[in-house]
Amino acid sequence: MSFVRFEIITKVVELGSFTKTAEKLNMTQSAVSHAVASLESELDVPLLIRDRKKGIALTEVGQKVLPHIREILKRMESINQEIALATNLESGVIRIGTFASASSCLLPKLLARFQKKHPKIEFKFYEGTYEEITEWLSSGIIDIEFVVVGKSNPDFDLVPLIKDNMVVAYHPEHRFCVKETVDMDDLLEESFIMPTGMYQSHVEALFEEAQMKPSIRFEVHDCTTIANMVQEGLGVTIGPELFLKTQQNIKISQLNIRNNREVALACPSIENASPAVKEFLHVAQHVFE
Repeated sequence: MSFVRFEIITKVVELGSFTKTAEKLNMTQSAVSHAVASLESELDVPLLIRDRKKGIALTEVGQKVLPHIREILKRMESINQEIALATNLESGVIRIGTFASASSCLLPKLLARFQKKHPKIEFKFYEGTYEEITEWLSSGIIDIEFVVVGKSNPDFDLVPLIKDNMVVAYHPEHRFCVKETVDMDDLLEESFIMPTGMYQSHVEALFEEAQMKPSIRFEVHDCTTIANMVQEGLGVTIGPELFLKTQQNIKISQLNIRNNREVALACPSIENASPAVKEFLHVAQHVFE
């Protein structure tokens, strides 16, 4: 049984297309189709549903088999990395799931530190919501995820990185610009842009603790859209300092009530992780001290 065919079928499922898989793997489409068909023939079960209108989907058996195929590929990657370490030839790929603010504010510093010591290790990044990247980690699509503590699978091993304060953000000419700390009560008079995405629960907790309700003018899911609206003077918002401090034409201040989210790296098991993943987590522990 060929590991190459395992790699091909996982890529077909990931990309949802034989054509895209062929382009990604530098193969012909017929070669990709033949590899999947031969694997199905050897296993004597169909793994994929091929529908011209709906596209490609896993069969019921395929849904049960794919996690095991991914696990086999991860084990092979670990074997290759162990051999590379034993022969002083580093190699390997680390697949990381991340969300927007972690991608822009945490990843670059982590990568810079890690690649000074291990320049031959490759990376693949998958960006999504908390829920999406946790599902990717559970199903073996990624090796590590950035996660907000309390928003991930409690069975995952965690490496804490940083505490990210919730701050108020406003237009540079707003009356808050002279205040280092803004009182929650001052927000009552403001048009408020309420985030409905990943950090909404933190914002709601702040208003609950202050025993007040904001004057919500807009409810917006995308954090970049929220930042753009603040830049245009359409209202004020509350969000993670890690993200908001990187946005142009926005000012931020601390709040008189504190609330933060703790960002960490998670993996199913540090003990069973590949050598490259273990080393990445080891380096990450010391980057933000």
